[in-house]
Amino acid sequence: MAHKNPLRKDKTCLNCNYVVEQRFCPNCGQENTDTRKTFYHLFVHFFEDLTHYENAFWKTIRNLILKPAALTKEYLSGKRLSYLAPVRLYIFISFVTFFMFNILANEEEQLIKNEAKAGILKDTVKLPEEVWLEEIAKDKRAPKAVVDSLKHFIRQKKEGEIMEQDFMNFGYHSQAEMDSIRQKDPDAINDFEYWINKKSFEVKKRYPASMLPEKFKQSVIQNIPKALFLYMPIFALVLWLFHNKKRWYYFDHGIFTLHYFSFLLLINLIVLLVDSLLSSISSHFLVDAVSGIFALIAYLWMFYYFFPAHHRFFGESRLISFLKSMALLFINMILISFLLVFLFVYSFVNIH
Repeated sequence: MAHKNPLRKDKTCLNCNYVVEQRFCPNCGQENTDTRKTFYHLFVHFFEDLTHYENAFWKTIRNLILKPAALTKEYLSGKRLSYLAPVRLYIFISFVTFFMFNILANEEEQLIKNEAKAGILKDTVKLPEEVWLEEIAKDKRAPKAVVDSLKHFIRQKKEGEIMEQDFMNFGYHSQAEMDSIRQKDPDAINDFEYWINKKSFEVKKRYPASMLPEKFKQSVIQNIPKALFLYMPIFALVLWLFHNKKRWYYFDHGIFTLHYFSFLLLINLIVLLVDSLLSSISSHFLVDAVSGIFALIAYLWMFYYFFPAHHRFFGESRLISFLKSMALLFINMILISFLLVFLFVYSFVNIH
């Protein structure tokens, strides 16, 4: 039972100057207690808040993963204090997912540098990067995980070098070429096409061809959260178009969307963490097999999840719900294709 702090003798609310007859101000809701508290009170208050948050957090996560649409139905029925708010939940999971993804994405490169600094073939470190990377990969003293990472890294570098200037080529070789074409025929290249190609040339001037694929990958990762945030209202709108407008408000579809996208991100986060954990334990093929099987099960559940979630939330017959779910997935696949094209182009022209 929570320990209640003594009430102030003054009945004027410190927050809004409203007269407080009971413990809480009827105007703003602030508790009318003494602001100067002992360390004991602060410790108790912190413990109570932490316990409440942990209970709400784990209850939310459990229902989100194992009970499709249950969290949305509970929230819309008014049971909101027992769970994390949908927006807060999405922001938290999104932040952790992409934060961990960025950390783990740079782990291989950092591992290579650390092993080189540790002294594996020290005499090769002074050689050009392509040479000493290959030498380290051949060294029998290097751990198998490091060798595999190096081979993968070298292969990526070589593929990037093969791409040369063809990487994200939009059809022209220089801005001068475009200017020449436009001088002859002003309508040959529209403004948008000219702008895209101009941005592409600016990026290619800043970085060598071998670095562009990696820089592009980093830019895409950084922009995925923005793309998802922009796509969620569209996803909710498509749901709204498919269901009874009198029974379901756009707000209801928005809550369903927030929970569904939180689930998708959370599954990807769990798969990422499990794969990273198992890889750090051992590079044995059995460990890789366990990691692969776990990822397969997780992604199958992620695909199947929408069908029971849609059926349970909207309460339609299984056949109608299944047909609508298939139609929704098909429409969203088309929309996501356009989004991905936009994401790739935007990410490339905004490489820093």
